Amino acid sequence: MNARIIDKIILSVKTSDGAGVRLRRSFGSHAALRLDPFLLFDEFGTENPEDYIAGFPPHPHRGFETVTYMIDGHMRHEDHLGNVGELKSGGVQWMTAGRGIIHSEMPQQDRGRMRGFQLWINLPARDKMQPAHYRDIPAGEIPSVELAGGRSVKVIAGRIAVEGRELTGPINAVAGSMATDPLYVDVQLPAGAAIALPVPAGHHAFVYPFEGEVVIAGERIRQHSAAVLADGDSVHVTAGAAGARFVLIAGRPLNEPVVQYGPFVMNTPEEIEQAVADFRAGRLAA
Repeated sequence: MNARIIDKIILSVKTSDGAGVRLRRSFGSHAALRLDPFLLFDEFGTENPEDYIAGFPPHPHRGFETVTYMIDGHMRHEDHLGNVGELKSGGVQWMTAGRGIIHSEMPQQDRGRMRGFQLWINLPARDKMQPAHYRDIPAGEIPSVELAGGRSVKVIAGRIAVEGRELTGPINAVAGSMATDPLYVDVQLPAGAAIALPVPAGHHAFVYPFEGEVVIAGERIRQHSAAVLADGDSVHVTAGAAGARFVLIAGRPLNEPVVQYGPFVMNTPEEIEQAVADFRAGRLAA
């Protein structure tokens, strides 16, 4: 196996979005910080309701997919298509904005911890104007495996074989069924434990530890940092002294121009102008 090394490390920065939800942003903090096909990666995590209670009131999207993975907490999704999803601990919301969707994500709790991630995945030009659709995936539909030594792997998207165990996530169950062929896994390791995970060669990939620290190819990755990986067909990760939990995310690059204006991501300035005009005229999600 050709183990990947670290290409660069992106430190997340504190920011806010929606109606004032506090979060950490690595990819997407500015236009130069993207990893094709990934446009944005946010981590939210707090026990202070003031940091999340205002939520994300109705807002539009066009041209990409959003993936919300809720580690702890409860939010409700509602959109103009009539979808209502209860995103609870361990569950995932996978939404393809396509030509346009207007949705909200609002907390259904006024105390306790809310923690999770939102990932934006670009769509190829040929798919950007497809009809929008939404899928709510409860925790019980996401496969996981317990490995020797107290290690665990949970697969949200893609297919992965680990130490003789093959897992297929509920999204992209058939390899290549989506243009970006995403892989999204959540891994937990006890102190000092190690794991080797296959990653398709040619796919862009990153590791993001959100509990503890990890070591990859001799380099330490601190909590709340995204380690962008060089090419290869696997990544070997070792947990630090306090153990670690991290997500590994990979996808096939699209190699297409990206023009973004807030919640609209297209290929040309003219398409962005059209998206803005459609939204102002009430045609975005028509």
